[in-house]
Amino acid sequence: MRIQDYISVLRRRGWIIVVAVIITCLSAFIFSKLQIPVYRSSVNVSIQLARPDFGLTQTAKQLLRSYASVLWSEKRADMVIQTLGLYMQPVDLKSNVKIVADDSLLVIEIDVDNPDGDLANDIANTWAQLLVQWRDEQNARQDKEDRVFAEVIDPASYRLLRPKLSVNLAAGAFLGLVLGTLVVFVLEWLEAGVIHNPMTVEIDTGLTVIGVIPPIPSSKTKD
Repeated sequence: MRIQDYISVLRRRGWIIVVAVIITCLSAFIFSKLQIPVYRSSVNVSIQLARPDFGLTQTAKQLLRSYASVLWSEKRADMVIQTLGLYMQPVDLKSNVKIVADDSLLVIEIDVDNPDGDLANDIANTWAQLLVQWRDEQNARQDKEDRVFAEVIDPASYRLLRPKLSVNLAAGAFLGLVLGTLVVFVLEWLEAGVIHNPMTVEIDTGLTVIGVIPPIPSSKTKD
């Protein structure tokens, strides 16, 4: 097809693409509004050394994942539940929590997902304080120069995790564009074998039409 043909198709059937985009965007909007909002609260806990020693730093990096594992235990999850008075099992609480150790920065990040943003902050802050308290307890049994402290960098703050309205609308628009375009090309393909006028024959075959058989009137066909 030539460029002129594509332009002609868009002029005749472009409304199909527009309608498809509108429908999919509207569906994405309704879907987003029907979803229950989920917020993610994040807090970072810095692991600090009593002295700037290379050997102690390497040891802390190796122990960082161990610290994260201690936090991830059901024992610590149950302590959070008891502190905040939550009505759930530790395994249920852990299903919405992610704890990641970053040994390059000596930081442990705690992420909590919850429909209540303030509650997500409370859970994240409480969990972070458990690490601080646990390190203080461990340090009490160690020499001062070998101690490893935990400190909350900033209090937890939450942000909307889902639904992402702008992302859903963009995905809906793209889907509508694709579906609308497919429908247009399918319709064009179905009509490709239909001869509408002599000009269509000339364009398709490159030959000149020298005559056209007139249609037989319906009255004569009955006779």
